[in-house]
Amino acid sequence: MRLGTRLCVLGLLCLQGWAVGRGQAVEEETTGQVDVLAFCDDPQVKEAVDGALKTFNSRMSSGHKMALYQITQATKAVNESGTVVSALFNSKRSNCPAEGDKPWSECDYLDGSKAPSPCNTTVYVTEAETLVQAVFCELDSPVVPVKSPCMGCPMEIDQNNEDLKAPLSFSLHRFNSESNSSHFFVVNSVGYATRQVVAGLRFSIWFDMRKSNCSKADNQELHSACHPDPDDVELAHCSSTVDVAPWRHELPEGSVDCKPGPMPPTVFTRRRPPGWSPLRNVIDFAPTNPAPTAKEESSEESQEKSGTAKPTQDLSAQADSPFRCPSKPWKEFVPPTASVPEETTVSGPPEEEVFGDADLQA
Repeated sequence: MRLGTRLCVLGLLCLQGWAVGRGQAVEEETTGQVDVLAFCDDPQVKEAVDGALKTFNSRMSSGHKMALYQITQATKAVNESGTVVSALFNSKRSNCPAEGDKPWSECDYLDGSKAPSPCNTTVYVTEAETLVQAVFCELDSPVVPVKSPCMGCPMEIDQNNEDLKAPLSFSLHRFNSESNSSHFFVVNSVGYATRQVVAGLRFSIWFDMRKSNCSKADNQELHSACHPDPDDVELAHCSSTVDVAPWRHELPEGSVDCKPGPMPPTVFTRRRPPGWSPLRNVIDFAPTNPAPTAKEESSEESQEKSGTAKPTQDLSAQADSPFRCPSKPWKEFVPPTASVPEETTVSGPPEEEVFGDADLQA
């Protein structure tokens, strides 16, 4: 009996392991790609961040170029045609003007006292090219007077807002019905969206789509089983304006303008809410500035007194991470020590004569 029981338990464990492995294989076949954590010093991740900074700097018309400070986290999704790299990194302003031709990698940091600016990017990497799909950096903006809200003006809304479902569905249906493609397209990502109060609600959306596995010959319309085709990557980007008024029970109306190819790189320099990131559903953020201990405070005070400065936000001590994240700073900033003027003797008024008890007795 004991031998039979052991064999039965062993058979159940083998069956369970096969089922789990098969489930993972089916998931990879269905989605075409799986996001996995990547090393921050991975050459492909470095290449993606370099391309993101070049794209961001090329769109700057004034000020100074941004230079890499540190890569903090990264993920990779590999398919047959290439790799999608998503990365979080910090950048600093360099001493190279935005209008110059000098690449950021040949520049030095402009100011080490300011904290690095958080950035994130999504880059499509193939053997032939590196295509930056999106890059965002949270830069310091000048202080401007607070303005009253503009009633009836377009207001930016989050890309994951539930109100976008109806206008996106309308835009997708309009494109698929007018397109000459043999397959339906599905929404890939939303880059920018606004909502405006008119007679109803007017949505302006900038998004891109990807060719699905559902052909028009075999399917009358899109359904839940349609997903991006992993073997035939074909992208199209669109800008649409859609008017909806659900309380009047009217169908949406609008226009859709689409072009082949991926969505052009987008650069936003507006300040984002704390903790904002399109990767926040994938990667958990950890506190970056823990409170210094008494020993650390005393060491900092001693450095200030001695005239030496500590590089800003040196996070290389976290190299114990299994994914070597964050990476080592690209370049340490050591500000020049201020020259201390020589002490000079200042002549003051002569000291007054001090009288004691003996003088009073005289």
